Amino acid sequence: MIRIIMFLSALMLTVASEAQKREMRGAWIQCVNGQFQGIGTKKMQSTLTYQLDELQKDGVNVIIFQVRPECDALYESKLEPWSRFLTGQQGKAPSPYWDPLQWMITECHKRGMELHAWINPYRAKTKGTKQLDQRHITVQKPMNCFAYDGQFILNPGIPENRDYICEVVKDIVSRYDIDGLHMDDYFYPYPVKGESIPDDELFLDHPNGIKDQGDWRRYNVNLFIEQVYKTVHETKPWVKVGISPFGIYRNRSTSYVGSNTNGTQNYDDLYADVLMWVNNGWLDYCVPQIYWEIGHKAADYETLINWWNQYANARPLIIGEDVERTAKAPDKKNPQIHQQAAKMALHRQMPNVSGTVLWYAKAAVDNIGNYGSNLRNVYWKYPALQPSMPFIDGKAPKSVRKMKPIWTEDGYILFWTAPKGDSWEDKAVKYVVYRFRKGEKLDISNPAKIVAITNQPFYKLPYERGSEKWVYAVTALDRLQNESKVIKKKIKL
Repeated sequence: MIRIIMFLSALMLTVASEAQKREMRGAWIQCVNGQFQGIGTKKMQSTLTYQLDELQKDGVNVIIFQVRPECDALYESKLEPWSRFLTGQQGKAPSPYWDPLQWMITECHKRGMELHAWINPYRAKTKGTKQLDQRHITVQKPMNCFAYDGQFILNPGIPENRDYICEVVKDIVSRYDIDGLHMDDYFYPYPVKGESIPDDELFLDHPNGIKDQGDWRRYNVNLFIEQVYKTVHETKPWVKVGISPFGIYRNRSTSYVGSNTNGTQNYDDLYADVLMWVNNGWLDYCVPQIYWEIGHKAADYETLINWWNQYANARPLIIGEDVERTAKAPDKKNPQIHQQAAKMALHRQMPNVSGTVLWYAKAAVDNIGNYGSNLRNVYWKYPALQPSMPFIDGKAPKSVRKMKPIWTEDGYILFWTAPKGDSWEDKAVKYVVYRFRKGEKLDISNPAKIVAITNQPFYKLPYERGSEKWVYAVTALDRLQNESKVIKKKIKL
């Protein structure tokens, strides 16, 4: 026990010195596991409130919330029916009535978190769904989908389906103040022995000059990814597009570009050419699902994080992390502890890794293997801004104005005025508050000096006796979290 405590103490000192100021720290909140199905408005809101509060303490700054699991909606939609994963019956509105997506946006923004709306683009029916609403796309247009392994899939080879999904995407982006639009790894379905995708006739009739059926399927998905990216950014340029592909692009036995692994492949089995999307700029961040352990025989975690770091660095690279598997796998060098420390060390060693998304939120909230405690006390102890995305916008807003501490009936408050800005690129939407001791170097690159990231133009000061001198510094952030120059104020607390 003493050895473990000494190890953790040394680890905390090491990690604190390596704290990242810009890092996506995300968590997926899914509905398809049935955690919200039929529990009612009040219970679901209290469950989500608890999860968000705990994740905020853990340092999470992005929530990826599943809102469209099977061409349905966990939000108010005129295009698709309410999800059974919300009410227990597809097409049935929640009672008492509420809009989960809008509620989550409000709650996340209140906590300084981003909200990314997660959709499954092509999946139209999961295995467990027995009844479809009359408004559902597969009821309205049954020829536009195919059955596969108990599921219904919108056929990616039909252009009308691309347009339909993009219409849904535009509806979400235009009506909701989301920070990102997120898709996971379901494009063409995962291969199942004895099943085949029934699109031979469509390929023969509309090959688009492509001879190989696999290339044709990849072409269909590529067209969709490019179209949805343009749809999002033409609607709201600041909304980020993220994709979380399966953890293996290709195996080396298949391609010289592949990783030294042996498993299902994005390119060959799911027809998802992720490297093309990254290199063509058809997404803003990529979150490969590297859910395996360090030392896994078929898909070693260390092998894969090195591969993605090398090949997928044209856009911010975020690692999809399986909390439960990490917390249950013994460390290869020290079996008395699990693999969280070793994996986080690999993150820090990779120059192109810009964060982590946790699969899944509840596992971190349940603190399996002290995973959540380690985040809040060690790895994510200090706040972090989002990774820079200069390919969308790299210009910082102007500095805050008229900064002044004022006594109010609520205490000693540091107020400031927002900088002037005419467009989304230069308007301030958040502020970073730093605190330094008298004589200390004003180093805003050090995240340990951040005391708040807030969307309010004020900060309540921790006044005690008025005898200690401090320097408070404030910067402005725009939609893409570009940071302004600093304005400082000497204050006695």
